[in-house]
Amino acid sequence: MSVGYVLIALHAYTHYFSFAEKGLHVKYGALLVTSLLCWPLLTWAGAQREETLSSSVQTTMQRSISDRMEPRLIFANPADAEVWLSAMSERLKKRIPDEFVRRKLLTAIHYEATRAGLDPQLVMGLIHVESGFNRYAVSVVGARGLMQVMPFWQRSIGTAEHNLFDMNTNLRYGCTILRHYLDRENGDYFRALGRYNGSLGKAEYPNLVHGAWKNGYDWQSPNNGLVAQK
Repeated sequence: MSVGYVLIALHAYTHYFSFAEKGLHVKYGALLVTSLLCWPLLTWAGAQREETLSSSVQTTMQRSISDRMEPRLIFANPADAEVWLSAMSERLKKRIPDEFVRRKLLTAIHYEATRAGLDPQLVMGLIHVESGFNRYAVSVVGARGLMQVMPFWQRSIGTAEHNLFDMNTNLRYGCTILRHYLDRENGDYFRALGRYNGSLGKAEYPNLVHGAWKNGYDWQSPNNGLVAQK
């Protein structure tokens, strides 16, 4: 594991959340939820399994990886961009003290998630669980970077020259891979996250990502301006 912290619940009362439409309920002590938001967990995605991709899927994913656009914030209402960036920057302040680095990372996360048709807040929850926002995280089986991408994906959809510790490259791979799993599972986030983690059908990982997403990074536009374009 690249990072690992013991999460200890010290309070008696509990907090509940359920994964949408799955009826899965997980009980957390209140401080456990706080810990989830403050400390990185074990890296998880190293359990991803290499698969044979159809030629059409492989081509689509390769095209996604090779399209190197400069990250930018994309909102229906431009006024929301700075509001979102400021709000998320404040939430990551303790993890990433440098404001310039923090805002650059958030811009890249928002762009790559939006480009892949994913909720940026969900992707932040996944990164929280996968690496604790440590771009140099490495799992015991070699998964790398923010979204813990396995090196075999370079062979499948990229090139050996791609640096998975590079922030933009890792986010591009991670979002492309999650989009692939989501398409494969017909929009079922529970199963797509299970595939991303290599634990399809088990509740622990999807619930951890969902909990980090909803308890730490959920956001609603004050102007009701949802992300509009890719």
